[in-house]
Amino acid sequence: MARFRRRTCIILLLFILFICSIMMALKTLRPDRAGFGDPFGLGLLPELQQRTVLLDSVIVLSWYPPGMADENGEPTDDLVPVILDYAHKYNLKVTFHIEPYKDRDDRSMYHNVKYIIDKYGGHPAFYRQKTSTGKFLPMFYVYDSYVTIPEIWANLLTLSGSQSIRNTPYDALFIALLVEERHKHDIHRSGFDGMYTYFATNGFSYGSSHHNWAGLKAFCDSNNLMFIPSVGPGYIDTSIRPWNNHNTRNRVNGKYYETAFSAALLVRPEIISITSFNEWHEGTQIEKAVPKRTGQVVYLDYKPHKPNIYLELTQKWSEKYRKEQEQWLM
Repeated sequence: MARFRRRTCIILLLFILFICSIMMALKTLRPDRAGFGDPFGLGLLPELQQRTVLLDSVIVLSWYPPGMADENGEPTDDLVPVILDYAHKYNLKVTFHIEPYKDRDDRSMYHNVKYIIDKYGGHPAFYRQKTSTGKFLPMFYVYDSYVTIPEIWANLLTLSGSQSIRNTPYDALFIALLVEERHKHDIHRSGFDGMYTYFATNGFSYGSSHHNWAGLKAFCDSNNLMFIPSVGPGYIDTSIRPWNNHNTRNRVNGKYYETAFSAALLVRPEIISITSFNEWHEGTQIEKAVPKRTGQVVYLDYKPHKPNIYLELTQKWSEKYRKEQEQWLM
């Protein structure tokens, strides 16, 4: 779908030691509160307190370079220290979802990664993942990565690249967005470490279509890439895109979410991402929800179920994922 506000996703990640963690993202909308908070204030962070079932969590934070923002948002980098501090307070970790700002290329991305690691890498809440070689590396998700040609990415992400970040203090795990089937070859040529599918609408794109996940996982396995299928509870964005009704996906009282999880587990992925924790404009949120109206906008709730039904379903499938992965690795 076209971008609206800051992109978010959640990642369910099983560490090498089988510790299950959940990456959550933050936005300014809080439909279960009385109003909307200052996007640069502490009112942005009540989601961090909704941890009844989401333990050992990691925030995936949509990020633009300092002074930049999308057409519907405000600059966010000044907020990162606040989020890191609050994340640490709640025993959370933070990683970054780098957005497709104007003229993003290998050189600007090198400076972005250097900036993030130099400024935030020493914070106890900054997330690093243990790799198969024993290194602990940051992880960066790159939204709309396909906009940049593979040759440019290869300058940054391959050992022989002119702007190579590999085997430097700024090396990391870089995860590209796969939308079309041909992107898998571009991602491999570019030097990315893996791919994620992001969209919560089954059938919207090649990558978001559940029946294509087995083939994508096989491709990744044969090319030493991580495959990260993205699951979601449903999709509806007609309040902001009235023409997009054909991509609406009914939640079916949680069955759509569970079907997506089931499809993801079938391909035995190392990581499963969830879109999203709180993207209300696209109807993919799983955070607690109560009935709310603001002006002409009516936010969806989960009745007749209780407000935290999707957190409970997330817990259920997290546990199932962990148990099944233990069997995969036996």
